[in-house]
Amino acid sequence: MEYWTIFYQSLFSVIVLFLLTKIMGYRQVSQFSMFDYVNSITIGSIAAEMAIDLDGEYIRIMFAMFVYAAFVIVLSKLSQKSISIRRLINGKAITLYQNGSIYNENLRKAKMDLDEFLGECRIAGYFDLSQIESAILEQNGKISFLPVTEDRPATPKDLGITPEQEEVFANVIIDGKVLEYNLKHVGRDRNWLDQKLAGQNIKKIEDVFLAICDRQGNFHVYPKINHTVDKDILG
Repeated sequence: MEYWTIFYQSLFSVIVLFLLTKIMGYRQVSQFSMFDYVNSITIGSIAAEMAIDLDGEYIRIMFAMFVYAAFVIVLSKLSQKSISIRRLINGKAITLYQNGSIYNENLRKAKMDLDEFLGECRIAGYFDLSQIESAILEQNGKISFLPVTEDRPATPKDLGITPEQEEVFANVIIDGKVLEYNLKHVGRDRNWLDQKLAGQNIKKIEDVFLAICDRQGNFHVYPKINHTVDKDILG
């Protein structure tokens, strides 16, 4: 009997949690402020407690979930109308680097060390700090980079040209397996794929880690590499 109680209470808590999530909004975890993150964990913990409660207190637990959700919604509405409340809840952006200067006190304030900052720069494609004009830590924990104007990639508009619109590449092989539906989606067949692989001296599909193609026939293949790269020059 206890297992059935846990079952329907778990199902009910999932439904309530789903409805509350829909009400509170569609923001992704990567977009959460610290306040959003803590509240989400708290509401999830309350829902988990509700699922295994055998003392008949699940109505009170559900009420607590609604109180937390209502509190988040009210603060969200207030933060939309007040800059002070918004900054109190979400914090402010922090400048970590600007015009050739690393602000070590701001790094400390952001609880970030120099190695972590350099790693974030490399992830964003900047292996040379001289290519960066500004690096700003946003309220959601992500770093925004403004490149130096001379190093900014030229756009077709800069060059006065109008290229054709590119299309999304479809994955036609993943980990040695042909995705027939995707291959058909780009208007190609297995014979065409075999010819393309043969043209790049690949004899077995099992040797392909990834192959992508678009409707124009642009094709890229990445064979499996079964050895590791041990050199580390970034430590």
